[in-house]
Amino acid sequence: MSNGTLGLIRSACPGIAWPAVPSADAAQTLAFQFQLELSQWYGPLELQALQYRQLDILLKHACATVPYYRERWSGVYDSAVPLTPERFSRLPLLTRGALQQNFENLKSTAPLPQHGPPGETRSSGSTGMPVRVMKTPLNDLVWQAIMLREHLWHGRDLAGKLAVIRRNVQAREVAGWDAVIDAIAATGRTALLSIDTEIALQLAWLEEQQSDYLLTYPSNVAELARLALKCGTRLPRLREIMTIGEVVTPALRDLCREAWGARVVDAYSAQEVGYLGLQCPGHEHYHVQAECTLVEVLDTWGRPCAPGQAGLVVATPLHNFAMPLVRYVVGDYAEAGHPCPCGRGLPVLNRVMGRTRNTLLLETGERYWPSFGTHRFADIAPIVQHQFVQKSFGVIEARLVTARPLTREEEQEFERHVQARLPVPFELKLVYVREIPRAASGKYEDFMSEIADAGAA
Repeated sequence: MSNGTLGLIRSACPGIAWPAVPSADAAQTLAFQFQLELSQWYGPLELQALQYRQLDILLKHACATVPYYRERWSGVYDSAVPLTPERFSRLPLLTRGALQQNFENLKSTAPLPQHGPPGETRSSGSTGMPVRVMKTPLNDLVWQAIMLREHLWHGRDLAGKLAVIRRNVQAREVAGWDAVIDAIAATGRTALLSIDTEIALQLAWLEEQQSDYLLTYPSNVAELARLALKCGTRLPRLREIMTIGEVVTPALRDLCREAWGARVVDAYSAQEVGYLGLQCPGHEHYHVQAECTLVEVLDTWGRPCAPGQAGLVVATPLHNFAMPLVRYVVGDYAEAGHPCPCGRGLPVLNRVMGRTRNTLLLETGERYWPSFGTHRFADIAPIVQHQFVQKSFGVIEARLVTARPLTREEEQEFERHVQARLPVPFELKLVYVREIPRAASGKYEDFMSEIADAGAA
């Protein structure tokens, strides 16, 4: 654990500064972190054995106390038989729809009191299907420990200033980064701004703040970086951009380096299940957080994907005994990866491609994650904002916000540019709009398919 990252650990005991005597909550997080520091270097087989040791306890609890599993697992799961990956793979998947429809039956009738009182949390509903999940304070402890791991992995100076632009916040400045992190070490200040703020005002605010770190959504970073390049706005103190909630592309990483010389560090999580992956300190792929979540990447037939192969992300949080989510279909596609050269034994996701509805679906059943070369749009025409929507197997609607009406020559060049990046020819319909609003979750999707979810079903 780097002293340069944490600084001097905060002592909660009067008269003692060093070695620190942390508060009870901080001590638990640090104890968890001590184990994570060791387990990240375990080999894949050792990690799997520890996962299945914890999973065995969770499944026995689920079968005994959760009505939904007791019924669904009849004839499939036997708690008296040793648990193996092959036996685990026989358990049925839990879909988002099933979670919505069976909320009461998925609650444990005997949550462990030592984990703290269960409370309800809700997803952002960015899929159009918000879900409710029961969690306990123990789940919060696990979340905080993984968040601390991310800070340590990337060597962040917690005494630096953090700027946050996201939904459900009011413009203000507060002391500290996070209550639990603040209890562990001295932290800097956090400046908050709503994602609903107009992009030019966001950039002016960032220039005024001169923060060391920025936390926001990838699509918002892209808009800020493009505007900064256009206006010549530099952020000399900005060391790193922390992204959440949306897909991060190589083009976005290049754009941020060009605009500010800052790197992008992404975290992959879901409200229902917690952290799924953290970006490797030395690479741009993700390490699955195997100590808290068992993550499967499955192909169309439900088989584990080989490295380099993309499939559906299925997650089982290992510590939720209030509402176990066993083999929960998160709804994202990701690409499985080879072991990382960094030496960590944690599984690798090469990239996260996004939700089912973010895939381009062909009539043959093939799926693609379209990339339209959006970095070139500004060279073609004064396009301020864009969004592509697949309306059918043969039609894509391009919704455009432009600084002025486009000429016919600009429209034709734009159409040629987009068509060249599609797997098969589509009819491209240009639709001009005043703005493209974000979803209620604060997220933004530059490509959506209105038929992909039906194709997945």
